[in-house]
Amino acid sequence: MTEPLRLDIWSDIACPWCYIGKRNLEAGLAQTRADDDAPEVEIVYHSYELAPDTPPDYDGSEVDYLAERKGVSPEQAQQMIDRVTEVAKGSGLAYRYDLLHHANTGKAHRLLHFANEQGRQLELVERLMSAYFTEGRHVGEDDELVRLAVDAGLDEDAAREVVTTDRYTTDVRRDQAQAQAYGITGVPFYVIDGTYGVSGAQPAEAFAQILRQVWSERRSPTKRESAATAG
Repeated sequence: MTEPLRLDIWSDIACPWCYIGKRNLEAGLAQTRADDDAPEVEIVYHSYELAPDTPPDYDGSEVDYLAERKGVSPEQAQQMIDRVTEVAKGSGLAYRYDLLHHANTGKAHRLLHFANEQGRQLELVERLMSAYFTEGRHVGEDDELVRLAVDAGLDEDAAREVVTTDRYTTDVRRDQAQAQAYGITGVPFYVIDGTYGVSGAQPAEAFAQILRQVWSERRSPTKRESAATAG
């Protein structure tokens, strides 16, 4: 029996394009489910902190943050926000930058590793991204993270232990080292079957196409060998 395709995703829950990419990937997977030979996919999220130097108590707006980080004017920062908000809308997401609380995501990444061990990582990724981009929740604050973890089906006491200690820090650093080894400089970034790299929030159709292609090669190894020989 053919093993599922492994889809490793490097992302940050505070990355607007990562949430858009998540929705587009889900739509692409939905397209493939109608296939006679639909690909089976196992998804694992990996840590990539876009702004690990963000202070835990950052109290500025996202406009303030982008202006400082990118070295642009507040007007230009607002234009960037407006653009990504409009793109998100096309993927069915209603971003609320007027509510968004910019936060350090280090604790959230540790919690995601714990959730992966518990078989609840996909649920927690969705809960954290939704909380951050559409609800204005503070995903860097301990009590808020614990509440969101419980929403995703995780044990409250165990989740609190994770966010109040350095558990899983080694796992986060390992993910970051692997990203560096792959040459990943931005997210979202997808590694399919340990072989194919895809960068950015691709359209649903693009995700469906590449998954079908890799699945076909997996099911018919001669196709992959022929492609390698031709290359």
